[in-house]
Amino acid sequence: MQFSLATILVGLVALASAGVVDTEGVRNVPRDAVLMTRQNQGRPAPNGQCCVAGGNLKQDACTASNGQQGRCVPGGNNCGGALSCVAQGSLTCDNNVIERGNTLCRANAPAEASLMAPTSSRTLVRLR
Repeated sequence: MQFSLATILVGLVALASAGVVDTEGVRNVPRDAVLMTRQNQGRPAPNGQCCVAGGNLKQDACTASNGQQGRCVPGGNNCGGALSCVAQGSLTCDNNVIERGNTLCRANAPAEASLMAPTSSRTLVRLR
């Protein structure tokens, strides 16, 4: 069996381009996690409703409990003093204000209807 030099060269190029190169030095980790850790300057990249108490700062990147990208912001979830991880869609951001190297974002205020608690199937009492 004879192969031309061009055939061998094309095969080697295809094999080399199909190989996976670990440029971040981290194996078996989603690329988003590496990017978020880099964005957080080495601080943890939390998943879920709450950011790491004492480990994350305002505006750090996180993954919200629904799987969307988010930010660590005050308020939003009941985290007992820790910052909340709020999805991007539930944030209000001000592009003119920079906080910790990122645009200033805060959790959206709850809707008026969510401030009302049902006491029975027909009566609503307004909470103050």
